[in-house]
Amino acid sequence: MTPITPLLQATKQASAVVRRLSPALKTDLLNRLADVLTDHTAAIVTENQKDLDRMDPADPKYDRLKLTEDRVSGLAQSLRDVAVLPDPAGEVLIDRTIEQGLTLKKITVPLGVVGVIYEARPNVTVDVASLCLRSGNACVLKGGKEADFSNRYLVGLIQTVLAEFDVPKAAVTLLPPDRAVVNELLTAVRYIDIIIPRGSDSLIQFVRKNSLVPTIETGAGVCHTYVEASAELNKAVAIVVNARVSRPSVCNSLDCLLVDESIAEQFLPMLTADFLTWNVEVFADETAYEIFEQAGYANLQPAGPDDFGREFLDYKIAVKVVAGPDEALSHIQTYSSRHSEAILSQDQSIIDRFLAEVDAASVYANASTRFTDGGVFGLGAEIGISTQKLHARGPFALEKLVTEKWIIIGDGQVRW
Repeated sequence: MTPITPLLQATKQASAVVRRLSPALKTDLLNRLADVLTDHTAAIVTENQKDLDRMDPADPKYDRLKLTEDRVSGLAQSLRDVAVLPDPAGEVLIDRTIEQGLTLKKITVPLGVVGVIYEARPNVTVDVASLCLRSGNACVLKGGKEADFSNRYLVGLIQTVLAEFDVPKAAVTLLPPDRAVVNELLTAVRYIDIIIPRGSDSLIQFVRKNSLVPTIETGAGVCHTYVEASAELNKAVAIVVNARVSRPSVCNSLDCLLVDESIAEQFLPMLTADFLTWNVEVFADETAYEIFEQAGYANLQPAGPDDFGREFLDYKIAVKVVAGPDEALSHIQTYSSRHSEAILSQDQSIIDRFLAEVDAASVYANASTRFTDGGVFGLGAEIGISTQKLHARGPFALEKLVTEKWIIIGDGQVRW
């Protein structure tokens, strides 16, 4: 395998050019890229089909991998959305004169070179490039082999637009899909300023354990919804079904349903018609199992110890009947990945307690967890959903792709 160091060196050099780009030029560049994606929609879908042909349609990653005309249109729109967002770099956070007569400023500056490791998600290629360029950063992309045709074609389009604007193509660099390059990337402390893994829990844990470059996690989503005793059950059915089946392979989809024991016999059978339509496999605790069985729901399994705290990424869900808010909160504390958690309730005191006590990046009352998304939150796009607490939490988007710099202006002052 050819070492990737020359590619990383070129990206590091390109980052200085990107840092100097004016906000207006970056806006024009992203709008131009949106037009190019739109003009090449058919070719993008064709290249993507080459990737799809190598994957089993039953694989949960298949939906993430797939690019349709509508999805390409959505990517183009996200570029336009990012283009009009305020540039996060160059903001003056502090401006004052200190006792010694020095002028002191703290400003936001780009991170530099952002490395992103991701799996079968070609949309990430466009999202990361747009966010990094808008915030004045260069980026190094390490996509998975499953999306190699798609990623190479998309980066080719991006680099063509960069060349039109006299920006080095290396400002957006795609590494070979071989896993062997990952270790070199994770130790490239001279060229990479931050690493962001996006994908399976095994990928994230590998990066955490092996990276010498500072890392921001975009964690797996083990998401819960607690249907509390006072919930409006018809609304609860719609929310639970949406959270599980609308796009089951994404990280903000529902993995575990908690239902108050006082309403379980009434509520759980209300789910069976929709679950049957989508062929949802239910992994139920003892109480929930009996209720589903009596309701005639056949796609049913007894929940094992590993089914709670499991990210299914499929038409599967764990269900547990709980004694009340205390048990629900305890279960979430034990099994949550701190991504997105929800309560469905009409009791404001219980809602307030849930929102205050649940430790997650996004906490919902009476809504689907599927809304956790940078675009939906008005952030234009996202690199991922951060489940950690330092620097960024929740949708990791434009505003977090900067750090700070102190500027000190003097007139001969010295300090002994």
